[in-house]
Parts: sequence; C-alpha cells; structure tokens
Amino acid sequence: MTAPAFSELKLPDPLTTANGTKVGSAVAWRQQRRPEILELFRTHVYGRMPIGRPESLKFEVTDVTHGMMDGAATRKQVRISYRGPGSAGAIHLLLFVPEKAAKPAPCFLLICNRGLGNIDPTRTKQSSFWPAEQIVARGYAAAVFLNEDVAPDHADEFSTGAYSIFETPGQQRPADAWGSIAAWAWGASRAMDYMETDHDIDSRRVVVIGHSRGGKTALWCGAEDERFAMVVSNESGCGGAALARRKQPTAESIKKINDQFSYWFCENYKKYNDREEELPVDQHMLATLIAPRLLYISSANEDLWADPEGEFLSAVHAGPVYRLLGSQGVESEHWPAPEVPLHGGSIGYHLRKGKHDLTKYDWCEFMDFADRHLKTTVPTRPLL
Repeated sequence: MTAPAFSELKLPDPLTTANGTKVGSAVAWRQQRRPEILELFRTHVYGRMPIGRPESLKFEVTDVTHGMMDGAATRKQVRISYRGPGSAGAIHLLLFVPEKAAKPAPCFLLICNRGLGNIDPTRTKQSSFWPAEQIVARGYAAAVFLNEDVAPDHADEFSTGAYSIFETPGQQRPADAWGSIAAWAWGASRAMDYMETDHDIDSRRVVVIGHSRGGKTALWCGAEDERFAMVVSNESGCGGAALARRKQPTAESIKKINDQFSYWFCENYKKYNDREEELPVDQHMLATLIAPRLLYISSANEDLWADPEGEFLSAVHAGPVYRLLGSQGVESEHWPAPEVPLHGGSIGYHLRKGKHDLTKYDWCEFMDFADRHLKTTVPTRPLL
C-alpha cells in the first residue's frame, strides 16, 4: 500500500463546520469552529481534562542559586503542588534564567519524556536533549519538568498520578476521560501558572516544546492553553503532527499506537483503529488550534515511523486558518530538502538529517525562528 499523494488526500475541512457552514471570518472561527474542533479532539482523541487550575495550587521556590553556568544563569527550583479529592501531587520545575540578558526573559519550557538524566540541575551532565547552556546564551530562560511528575509514562490502569488525585476512586472512567497526553499537557499549564508569577519570566513569550510523545503533548497543550505564544512539536508522528489518513506503511498508525500506548489517549480513540477516514478530525486541525500563534513542526529524514512528510502536510493544510486570521502559515507547500528550514511564516518547519531524536541542531532552528518572530513583537493573547 502506498500513501495518498498530496492532491488525493481527503481531509476534513477546518473551515467547514459540522453542519456544513463555511467559516469566512475570524469571528466565526473564534466563536464557532475553533470550539467545535477542540471538542472533537477532546471527545475522540485526547480526552477531557477534569479540572483546570486547582484552587489548591501552590508554588514553593525551594532553591535560588546565582552564578550557575559560569555566571551566565540563575537556577531556580520550584515545587508546584496541588490537592484533589483523591490525594496530592507535585511538579518539580527546573528553571535557568539568563543573568546577562534583559528581563523579563522569554522562555522555552520542555516537557521532558527522557528521564532525569537529561535535565541535570547541577549541569555536571549536559545533554543535547535539553541544551540549557545554549538556550540561556541566546537570551532565553530554560525551563523543564519531567512528564512522570504528573502521570506515569506507562500503563497503570490510570490508578496513580493526576488521575488518582482528580478522579473519583472506583468510578468507571468515561470513554472521553483524559489520557496521559492530556495529563502531561495539564502539567505544562500548571508550569505556566507559576511563570506568570515570576518577574524574571516574560509570560507573554513562553514556548512549550516536546519531542515524540512530548511533541504530541506540546501540541495538545498549545491547543488547550492559549497563553503559550509558541508551540514546538519535534517528531511527534501519529497523534501529533502527522496526518492519520496518509496511512504510510512504514509509519505508526492509530491502531499501532493504540495497541502499544493506548493510555496516551482516551478510550474513544480506539474506535478509529484502521478506520481513520471515520475520525471527524485529522492532525492538521490540531495545528489550526494554535493559530494565529507561532507553531514549529520538525521532522527527521530517517524517522519514517513518525511520517515526516505527513508532519509537513499538517503544516500546509493548517495554512487556510492562519491566512483567515491574518498571518502566513508555512512559507512553502513544497516539502523542503533536509536542513533547509522554512522560517518565513508563522508556522516554521525543518527536516533534520538523522534519526528520531531532539538535538542541538533542532534547538538552534527553534531559537532562530523564535528570534525572528517572538523577540521582535509583543504577542497578544486571544480573548478567552
């Protein structure tokens, strides 16, 4: 089986409502179609978060150390705690703020799904997965939290983490109950809650970024939480940026991902195993939920499991919504050669040479794009 050509793809139109009405204005998008698409993703893909910001949310700055990174940064460690009917939980946010750059500083927030070894607070061990020194040197604050602080990164019948805190014990979960991706996205929003209180951080210029399942999470987080000025999805594949209807034989599919990682999504998503055409959304519509804010989608040419071309096509097919809202989407509809980045529009894209990973090359391109678009203007948040 070969994947459909670009012109043959039959995708749901993000600018046509469920009752067939064409969306022709920013007001109609904002008031009608965007909420409709958001609800479709909640119902059929990621599930519904049972709570927003908890009333019990507290921030405790447990450490402030100046002169880190040879005097370039101040380290802050923050405990973000909350309680619910089931128990209590906490997210441990690690933050390096540049000491020599103007403040408040824009910030990159990484949802880390690669373990504590990649986010060493002492900086004795430096990882290209989170090159905090390079981020700080570019004038950005570098923030990170571990996804497993919020919910486990394995199947556990939704019995621990945020699920056990905010769900009623013993009650059967509805088919649209949140999965891990939605839970991790909820955690990123709680990190944003803190950053709105930190005078060293420009909360109008916070970028949420993730790799692989973290990239799926970053996209859903940016869709649900419009406070994030920019969203970066690195090699997120199926359930992330890649179009499900492409059905690439070398790539992950809805069935394959549900067979291995069903806990990432809501139960309803299983209905679309090998039935992608019946899903009322596709992933280009997730990209439209970021509009008109900045979006960056990145791929790797050897990462066929993530369907790099399908990730790029999501950017292309999100373009009409970006244009309706007065901005350019991705600057070209032609899939670029490896390491020829597209930075001109409000949707950035690059195809890196190599395998499934998050590298310093990727980070450099993300920051180049942010330098061009995020540092030059003061983003205005959509009316909620």
